[in-house]
Amino acid sequence: MLYSLYELGHLSVAPLRIAALMQASMFRSPLNPMADTEIARTAAAASELFESVTRRYRKPEWNLPTTNVEGMDVPVTPKSVWSSPWCSLLHFERDAEALVEARGARTDPTVLLAAPMSGHYATLLRSTVETFLPEHEVYITDWSDARMVPVLAGRFDLDDYVDHVMAMLRVLGPETHVVAVCQPGPAVLAAVALMAEEDDPCTPATMTFMGSPIDARRSPTTPNKLAETRDIDWFRRNMIHTVPGLYPGAFRRVYPGFVQLASFMGMNLSRHVDAHQAYFLNLVKGDGDSAEKHRLFYDEYLAVMDLTEEFYVQTLIDVFQNYSIAKGVFEHRGRLVNPRAIAKTALLTVEGENDDISGIGQTQAAHDICSSIPESMRQDYIQPGVGHYGVFSGRRFKTEIYPRMRAFMRAHQSAASRRKPALKLVTEQR
Repeated sequence: MLYSLYELGHLSVAPLRIAALMQASMFRSPLNPMADTEIARTAAAASELFESVTRRYRKPEWNLPTTNVEGMDVPVTPKSVWSSPWCSLLHFERDAEALVEARGARTDPTVLLAAPMSGHYATLLRSTVETFLPEHEVYITDWSDARMVPVLAGRFDLDDYVDHVMAMLRVLGPETHVVAVCQPGPAVLAAVALMAEEDDPCTPATMTFMGSPIDARRSPTTPNKLAETRDIDWFRRNMIHTVPGLYPGAFRRVYPGFVQLASFMGMNLSRHVDAHQAYFLNLVKGDGDSAEKHRLFYDEYLAVMDLTEEFYVQTLIDVFQNYSIAKGVFEHRGRLVNPRAIAKTALLTVEGENDDISGIGQTQAAHDICSSIPESMRQDYIQPGVGHYGVFSGRRFKTEIYPRMRAFMRAHQSAASRRKPALKLVTEQR
């Protein structure tokens, strides 16, 4: 019912949103003699603010047409090299000729970015991809919006997430470096452990966990405490809703993206209110640069996707209530996952000093769990002065965190991998 009411609300304000756009255009028109007056600018700003807070935000584009390599612009084309109904493995393919011209016939390390499946699209990691692109072959997990996946495609749960990570690592081949950003940390750790136990040649060379809830018992944050204080039936009753008939995934039970967004915004409501007030004032005074920065951020932040009920519930139980990975009792399709099997994959953990989503120590717990990894193949780093999003984006990520990740990956890749040819595109439909 809630999902249908949400859709009805969007439809009901559509005429007002169109009227607001027309009004803003009228007040800003060069043919309007009052366009430069404070009254006209204020009315136009109010109309634009109304339109922005009532708009439906679609999945953003990647908008990474080029990357700068050794001072030269190299064209970049996102291409799907493997897919299932639930995910596309995107390769940000750099133009081969331009790349050779820019820096010679060097082979760059392959990096798989495991994007969160927690409400936002993989484009939230656009800055992360952009930072890695000049010196790496970058791949990312581009997860599907559950409301767009027909019920006939079947279920998708945490076990399926682990299966997808293993399948993609096998597509990319040996000596891949996997980076789990936030929520997928436990699933990626499980995938690497399962591959290590099988002595799979495609077990990654390094694994990096960034702001991940490997052990959510440590330094619990507001979301961690909420998960502890409510039983799973409460979450099913209050957080799970049915996709209405407007979408391909009609009648699928999901955790809607708009519910997750409301939770995120509620944690820092005053900050978002202040940001929109500043946006309004910048529009009135004509500060286009500041207004555009606001638009770019919220076009990404307000674009959300749904998660399947089974993925959401299993993640809550295993990661935030039972702490299965941390306790060594996590099972993948009935098989006990043994992180101690990981001995040849180097481990890097990255945390933010002010992270209010995954507290200090939650990611570091990976070092205790993966006890078979030699000390020489481990590294932990806490970035001062950043919150959750600063761990994987922004100025400090680019200037302080990324250089450490780059050096760590190169220190733990074999000489053979430096000479291996670039991966050829292989498309597989599942």
